[in-house]
Amino acid sequence: MAKNKLTELLDKQLVFGDGAMGTMLYSKGVFINTCFEELNLTAPQLVGQVHDLYISAGSDFLESNTYGANEFKLARFGLAEKTAQINTAAVKIAKQSAGGKALVAGAIGPLGVDIAQGGRISEKEIINVFTNQINALAQAGADFLLFETFNNLKELLIAINCAIKTSSLQIVAQMAINENNETLFGDRIDLAIAKIAEFPQVVAVGLNCSLGPAAMLETLPLIKKATTKPISLQPNAGLPQNIDGRTVYMCTPEYMAEYAKRFYEKGVKILGGCCGTTPQHIKQMVKTVRSLHRADLSSAVIEIKPSQKQAVKQKPVELKNKSKLGAKLAKGQKIYTVEISPPKGTDVSGLIEKVKLCEKFGIDAVNIPDGPRASSRLSAMITAVKIKQLCNIETILHFCCRDRNIIAMQSDLLGIQAIGLGNVLIITGDPPKLGEYPDATAVFDLDSIALTKVVSNLNCGVDIAGNSLSIPTSLVIGVGANPVASDLDREISRFKKKVDSGAEFAITQPVFDENSFFKFLESTRDCKIPIIAGIWPFTNYKNAEFMANEVPGVVVPKKLLEKMSRTKDGQDGRKAGVEIAMELMNKISDNVAGFAISAPFGNVNMALAAAGKIDISLSF
Repeated sequence: MAKNKLTELLDKQLVFGDGAMGTMLYSKGVFINTCFEELNLTAPQLVGQVHDLYISAGSDFLESNTYGANEFKLARFGLAEKTAQINTAAVKIAKQSAGGKALVAGAIGPLGVDIAQGGRISEKEIINVFTNQINALAQAGADFLLFETFNNLKELLIAINCAIKTSSLQIVAQMAINENNETLFGDRIDLAIAKIAEFPQVVAVGLNCSLGPAAMLETLPLIKKATTKPISLQPNAGLPQNIDGRTVYMCTPEYMAEYAKRFYEKGVKILGGCCGTTPQHIKQMVKTVRSLHRADLSSAVIEIKPSQKQAVKQKPVELKNKSKLGAKLAKGQKIYTVEISPPKGTDVSGLIEKVKLCEKFGIDAVNIPDGPRASSRLSAMITAVKIKQLCNIETILHFCCRDRNIIAMQSDLLGIQAIGLGNVLIITGDPPKLGEYPDATAVFDLDSIALTKVVSNLNCGVDIAGNSLSIPTSLVIGVGANPVASDLDREISRFKKKVDSGAEFAITQPVFDENSFFKFLESTRDCKIPIIAGIWPFTNYKNAEFMANEVPGVVVPKKLLEKMSRTKDGQDGRKAGVEIAMELMNKISDNVAGFAISAPFGNVNMALAAAGKIDISLSF
């Protein structure tokens, strides 16, 4: 079957749909007992306004306002004879809003009648009703068909067959299920998905309505096992609540966006919303996930114009000769680093005092984060330079892909070498949405995999454009790893690509569960680079909760939260946090090259106590 616009879009990118139409019309004063589909004729500007909002939010396709525009449902309002007119008008309105920048899906819902054996409607009538609506949508110029909220597999199969016989439009087929992973009619979702995915004209399958994002995330593994076709998820904004007689959906845009990120990480290709979702929900979902997707795409081949003369790679400097840190890593000696964030202003005096304390107690290097949690602080590179000028301890400079294009990245890497900063940790970076500047643009020309390869090439005397460097760089290349990623298979695959690209050591996200950590080590045992475990000493119960719920890529076991919840005051909380960190470090010490201990909220004494460098009683 020839590709159409939807298939071409799916091949190139993650595809975002829109959100609820009924929710938006209701919010604009349309009574709930109104025929929303008739508004295509009586209030086309109102329908168009809703479509316009979703286009502004970043939707890649709009659903025509035709969910219930079939003869059976329209007959309840005396509008059956206007079926073709209503569907045609709906596509016209959506296409006008799309303006050629987005696709239009001809939306088709179930008939709303009992089609079970012995019911009051024959299969022939069902076929006629679906055929009439599909024909109207196709003739009006819909780009593809979207079957949604079907809770009866038999009915959906009839509708798909009608579409195949009526038009050449490709199909996205979505079902609605309960929390037992079954439809209202008892169809198991994995078996149903496998059945509808058999049709070549069905190019994507999935779920919409009924469930909120958390429940859909739990169902996703079943769907992935049932099909290899692209998966579409359009959850409700949580479960509806009745407040003062009104049905309200409680999920915030930020909550939906967090789950959209998890859907994406687990391979979902079409994301949107159903009941209760608004343009603001879609906007946050797009903003959160699209930058991540762009970063992943950048890890493909870097397209560069080759130089006229082929550059010959030089033999890189050995790890043991690159830096003091590199020498210890090469010898297999235990590494202790402390992570200290740059200040938000320009005064580095307090930071320098903390760094000198680390130097005094034998810490090997200071980790300098680059815009952690998408925050704006003093340049990490300038901070590292200041430390080099004023202290006698090495730094591990985090280098973030989010904020620079490839030209700026290479320039800064050469500058890092020129100033004598020997160690870098290559990270992709958190999306701006997570920080204090949510409207900032993320660049993501490269991700951490691609940039690791760039640094490796610079160490061999070849720049991004393939030109020779007179003197190769000699940077120790570190990368990040997350032992408790929501999609561990994906994380392991990316980690192995980083190693293949030239990584020489790795620092993990904060580890709180030794069993998950050991599982990660076992899965990556063929990657022969030193692993430095990230350690975060909790300061209090609130801090532990924040780490568990708000920090991407971090999982905190319930037993640790319970222990922190029993602390009496701030001092007791900090003591318990250090004890938890020390206990974990003792459990995993034989399996790691060292520890990267964070100084929580700048409390270096807590990091030094966790490292066993000072007495725990001195850390408060």
